[in-house]
Amino acid sequence: MNGVNVNDGAPGPAKKANRPTRRYWRTGFLRGAIELRHLLRNPREMFGQLLNVAVALMVAGFISDDVPGTHIPMAHLTLAGFAAYLLFQIGLVNLPQILVTEREEGALLRLRATPGGIPAYLAAKCLLVVVMAVGTLALLLIAAALLVDGPLPHGPGGWLTLVWVTALGLLAVVPLGAAIGAVLPNPREALALIMVPVMGLLTTSGAMFPITSLPVLVQKVASVFPLKWMAQGLRSALLPDAARAAEPAGSWELPTVALVLTAWAVLGFLLAVPLLRRAARRESGSRLTARHRKAALSGAIAA
Repeated sequence: MNGVNVNDGAPGPAKKANRPTRRYWRTGFLRGAIELRHLLRNPREMFGQLLNVAVALMVAGFISDDVPGTHIPMAHLTLAGFAAYLLFQIGLVNLPQILVTEREEGALLRLRATPGGIPAYLAAKCLLVVVMAVGTLALLLIAAALLVDGPLPHGPGGWLTLVWVTALGLLAVVPLGAAIGAVLPNPREALALIMVPVMGLLTTSGAMFPITSLPVLVQKVASVFPLKWMAQGLRSALLPDAARAAEPAGSWELPTVALVLTAWAVLGFLLAVPLLRRAARRESGSRLTARHRKAALSGAIAA
């Protein structure tokens, strides 16, 4: 009547559906900000990140050779590889350990009773890991430039490449790290189970030295995993074009870098949320109590 629509002003179904999603993301980022403050106040955690940077600087300081076929210091290639490895480590080593430890403390059990708990939890962890990774990368590059004449991007194109390779590399490893953290058995075994394959990838991905010095079969296997492409992308951002002579294809292959990292990002996202939800569904008070009892007994026996 009188052209008045009784539905005017009422939120539509799409708006109602979007409200919980926005609320979960907001909750996740608020939680992530709190965890970041806790991290900055935790000297032990901060020392671990500083130690990684110090090791990279010491290794680079002892290398005096040039990249084969060029006049580029091998230390620059090593620092670019270390930068990729630190991003890789934070996503695939630190994050799973955090998730497994919090699961043992009952975090997933509490998420079962929280609407949107899993998305908010993932958003918080992603914020935490991304800030850790970007902060560590910035610290490494600045310290290397000041202390050991380390490489920095040349021109706007180099900085742009550094940004998108870092962002896409984190997208490739952070969801995958969350998926791994959802299936690892316990914190005591997590580090051993993760570090063996990670160190294997470090030595076969050409992060620390030219990958062309490795057998062709090893190069092909390494090219399946993201670390090889993260390192290659960061080398393209940090090293001059003459360094392409040490690459297997004689070029940076940036389209392939983007394609492989995107594929791993999609795979990680497809695995992370279902596996975390499955882990949360399997949690119960009795399981948590049994794990705590077993851990206490193990500690007593070890003592």
